[in-house]
Amino acid sequence: MADPTAANPNQLNASKNDDKSLDKQTLAAVLQFLRKNNLKDTEDLLKKEANIEETDEGVGTSTDQEVTSVLSAYNSDGDPCMYEEFYRGLQNLIEASLDSSKSELSQVLYPVFVHMYLELVYNGHENQAKNFFASFSEDQEEHHQEDLIRLATFTKKEHMIHNELMMNYRTSKYVIRMCRNSYQALKRQLHDRQNTMVLNIVEEHLFIDVFDGVPRSKQQIEATAGGMVGQARRDANKSRVYYGLLKEPEISLPIEEEDEGGEDGDKPKRKRPKKDSSAGKKNKPDPNAPPVTRIPLLEMKDSDKIDKAIALRELSKRIRLGPDCLPSICFYTFLNAFQGLISVDISDDSSLMVAGFADSCIRVWALTQRKLRSMKLGSDLTHIDKEADDVMERIMDDRTASDCRTLLGHSGSVYSVSISPDRTYILSGSEDGTVRLWSMFTFSNLVCYKGHNYPVWDVQFAPYGHYFVSGGNDRTARLWTTENYQPIRLFAGHFSDIDCIRFHPNSNYVATGSSDRTIRLWDLQNGKCVRIMTGHKGPIQVLCFSPNGHYLASGSTDGRVLIWELRHGHLVAELANHTDTVYALAFCRDGSVLASGGMDNCVKLWDVKKVFSEVEAEDMTTTPNIVQSVKSKLLLGSYPSKDTPVYYLHFTRRNLLLAAGSYANTSS
Repeated sequence: MADPTAANPNQLNASKNDDKSLDKQTLAAVLQFLRKNNLKDTEDLLKKEANIEETDEGVGTSTDQEVTSVLSAYNSDGDPCMYEEFYRGLQNLIEASLDSSKSELSQVLYPVFVHMYLELVYNGHENQAKNFFASFSEDQEEHHQEDLIRLATFTKKEHMIHNELMMNYRTSKYVIRMCRNSYQALKRQLHDRQNTMVLNIVEEHLFIDVFDGVPRSKQQIEATAGGMVGQARRDANKSRVYYGLLKEPEISLPIEEEDEGGEDGDKPKRKRPKKDSSAGKKNKPDPNAPPVTRIPLLEMKDSDKIDKAIALRELSKRIRLGPDCLPSICFYTFLNAFQGLISVDISDDSSLMVAGFADSCIRVWALTQRKLRSMKLGSDLTHIDKEADDVMERIMDDRTASDCRTLLGHSGSVYSVSISPDRTYILSGSEDGTVRLWSMFTFSNLVCYKGHNYPVWDVQFAPYGHYFVSGGNDRTARLWTTENYQPIRLFAGHFSDIDCIRFHPNSNYVATGSSDRTIRLWDLQNGKCVRIMTGHKGPIQVLCFSPNGHYLASGSTDGRVLIWELRHGHLVAELANHTDTVYALAFCRDGSVLASGGMDNCVKLWDVKKVFSEVEAEDMTTTPNIVQSVKSKLLLGSYPSKDTPVYYLHFTRRNLLLAAGSYANTSS
């Protein structure tokens, strides 16, 4: 007997044509939004990616009418008084369903509520829309309340046009993952009760990602819920990710042994090659590593090789952390920071600290006895022997030595700063929409990169230098090189601001965290999104990759730290002990301990080695059990400050933990 629910080929073709038409309308609406907000560069890049010519009548010359056509699906001649009855009927249907399916079916309540409300507003039923919102808005999950506050401002049809949240709901189907039995039961019940209004919304505005198997539990659903437009589709995380590390270059430079307490007049020790005990282990090829030529990387300079050799020497003196050996914490507190401290970064070798302030200035500090010096004037440089071994030392002017330098150039608050791996450049992203590159030789601005038309929330240098990435209020992330003033990649797909951004340790991927409560992983080679991770209940504020590149930790305004494995994009651990927004994360150098800090004025240490051991023992092809911090006793220590929020965390090469924040003095 034939399956009555199976679609015939003609219906499938019609569906494909409708999808193409909708895609074209959606693209037209996005282009119109970019044009209205004067995002010319982003519009040109999107046209180039979509192969749209200026003469393309359907998309290239979109008008307000085309944007309105995207909203026209809300046109309905239904009785406005019946909306409450239909929605209450849906609630009763779910309440009367089997306990095993109830949690899965409850997922449809929020998107159906949203689209019912928007239908009422679009069709001019203002009073009925307000009553409907007042009756059912408090029934929705807590993590949707911020979106509902914004949704309540739509009371007229005119409010819906060109609104960011409105376009998100209309152009993107809300994704719900549901087992086949639950989905068939839902459709059958809606047909039997003749609830055509809800059925139409489910078919038109929702994407039900159906899977075979038993229904998911409430805990499993809650773990991945929270995204602005639902969960990630299962096929979104199917692409292969090269999460391994690149093979380390062989370093065999002679390094001077440290003078252990010798006097100034002592004869320096002989130079001899020093090899780290773990160097051979690290140089074994990683089967999950990308090909070396996959992303063009610059060859290492002699100075880079020397830095690498010094790092290997430090590695031999590193303290191995664990439950029985916790790190010391050095906290840099900014006192009397009337300029408003916003962002902090510390160089990989822990010798420099840079901070961005609300008064648009940037300050750089030397954290060691080696002071900050400027390059000599051009007239003095002509007398220097360019072939000398210490030429980089000779070009610096000792008369300019100082512990702190100030960089001026931005015209708005500096929301992010990043120091290049070789410590020769500083990046800054600002409220003025620009990214600036600063020289550590002249302490001046070299380049002003203009691509974002709105504030830039985060910037970061790639682990091997040359590349850097920026993300901001325009919902895009951009990949740049220091030598080009135009971005070479545009990563678009988030539904709200990109708040934080991080390079993968192998420089082949970039992770972005957004106010749409999702995390995305982007492939630098082709610009595609290869992972979408949902589970946070608030905007993501910080991201941090594990040193081996296998895991990603994220912190959010919901006060939780989540850990994800990158091979399949699964959530593997939830660390819940903070009472406020988490702003800072850092793995120790061997990845066994994770430090977190935030607005609750507290630094916490977590035993993530235990998490990784449990994950590696599981079959990751299926959804793994999520390790809970309370049950597994993962919290190793909690270290509160007096009244200083934690803005930044950093482990030195010897595993000393550095923290930074601005004294709040809220008690007074």
